[in-house]
Amino acid sequence: MNYDRFLNPRITSVPPSGIRRFFDLASTMKDTISLGVGEPDFKTPYAIRNAAVDSIVDGETQYTANRGLIELREEIALYMDGRYGLGYDPKTEILVTIGASEAIDLALRAMLSEGDEVLVPEPSYVSYSPGVIFAGGTPVGVVTLEEDDFRLRPDLLEKAITPRTKALILPYPNNPTGGIMEKADLEAIAEVIRRHDLFVISDEIYSELMYDGRQHVSFASIEGMYPRTLTINGFSKSFAMTGWRVGYACGAKELIDVMNKIHQYGIMCAPRQGQVAAIAALKAGRENGYEEVARMRDSYDRRRRLMVSAFREMGLHCFEPYGAFYAFPSVRSTGLNSEEFCSRLLREKNVAAVPGTAFGPSGEGNIRCCYATAVDKLNIALDRISDFVSSLR
Repeated sequence: MNYDRFLNPRITSVPPSGIRRFFDLASTMKDTISLGVGEPDFKTPYAIRNAAVDSIVDGETQYTANRGLIELREEIALYMDGRYGLGYDPKTEILVTIGASEAIDLALRAMLSEGDEVLVPEPSYVSYSPGVIFAGGTPVGVVTLEEDDFRLRPDLLEKAITPRTKALILPYPNNPTGGIMEKADLEAIAEVIRRHDLFVISDEIYSELMYDGRQHVSFASIEGMYPRTLTINGFSKSFAMTGWRVGYACGAKELIDVMNKIHQYGIMCAPRQGQVAAIAALKAGRENGYEEVARMRDSYDRRRRLMVSAFREMGLHCFEPYGAFYAFPSVRSTGLNSEEFCSRLLREKNVAAVPGTAFGPSGEGNIRCCYATAVDKLNIALDRISDFVSSLR
């Protein structure tokens, strides 16, 4: 039977995730160390897990409100105010979602009409451009360069704008590069946004993971950007809660209402126990100064320095990442392209990394390695990569 006429060509034309392809292959091989999937190696802190267990024992197994438990939305509002000085009404301006990924999908589906263009900095997370396509829009890549520390430059952004441009996705701290945007950088971008009457979807899932004393600045806090910005965040990275699947979106009531309409028809609500756990995470963080987050961040920082130093010692040029938990070394000196390097590294040395092209064409020549991996495994993986690089010379 020919299924082509039953399937949506818009969806079938998009290739599978480049991250998952290498992860799935690695999972079938023995003695493989994966540096591919961006997942903390920490267990969710005990107090957070215990809150969810207590909720189950108490029989709290029903649906929540579509927008999420009001107590969680109130905690998110306190967090956004306390950390970034942003005031959101928990009743109307915050939506709890199935991870930050659903929030991005809902935003795109709520905003885009057929053919609308969305600016997507590259290299960046694999889901943005497919999400735009799935929503009927057209992604337009805007290259970021290592010579600019992978910051989004306002002049390159402006060159990509057309009469069909509706929004910009702003993914900082950045996956895969580890690049960050400081306040002056964001102010320059805000000028372009204002001049062209655009909207910004700011994915700030790595906002708590910045190093060397740097502090995240939320784009909505830049003058004039609050009404033009949907801020997306979640619990996966900062609180080691990837499997709980709890994220959120903060923005204008008008946009949140439309996102919630899609959410209530397609999802109903985020899992109750995940929401209960998220409440516990934010309450504990508020009470103890986010000490668990700081502890994990300090550990990532040590591994960050270990990985960057190791790549440089083996002769691979490596940009120093100041956010997230990825290194993005160049493999151009080996004579292999990104895909060839990762394929052979996995086959010959049982180490999984992700080719830079998974994050857009401008990622060619680089690979992404996640350092949210136990130090003993990290050291073994780096030794294997060093041996592999030596064998190419």
